[in-house]
Amino acid sequence: MKSDYEISTDPTRLDISLIHDFLANSYWARGIPRSVVERSIKHSLAFGAYNDARQVGFARVTTDFATVAYIGDVFVIPEHRGRGVSKLLLQAILSHPELQGLRRWFLATRDAHGLYSQFNFQPLAAPELFMSIHNSDVYQQAQEPSGNGS
Repeated sequence: MKSDYEISTDPTRLDISLIHDFLANSYWARGIPRSVVERSIKHSLAFGAYNDARQVGFARVTTDFATVAYIGDVFVIPEHRGRGVSKLLLQAILSHPELQGLRRWFLATRDAHGLYSQFNFQPLAAPELFMSIHNSDVYQQAQEPSGNGS
């Protein structure tokens, strides 16, 4: 069965405005400045999902390409949800040739455990081993350059 969707890692195809608009209104990156989105994409392996050449989904992987990878910013725009696009993104990520043989994969989600469990993601086996710094209001503190010299 042929899919109506294509997954690509070509950074020139990414619709940065779409990605920024979605993330800036998401629960995990509310208010994120466009410059931060651009920098995060530049320093990640980004995956776009496309329907008729229009971007409808996104995910990115932050990795050293040798031992560890973090999957973040996964989304599908509302009108294309329920069509398997997120599964296509995850399949593309996990089968990407440069991401094979990694020892550990991470992600964080509030509401997509069912999706990720289909790809063998599980809650941390030993959460007491993991620590984090979480600055939840960092995007509200950041300000885009105003361009007026002040």
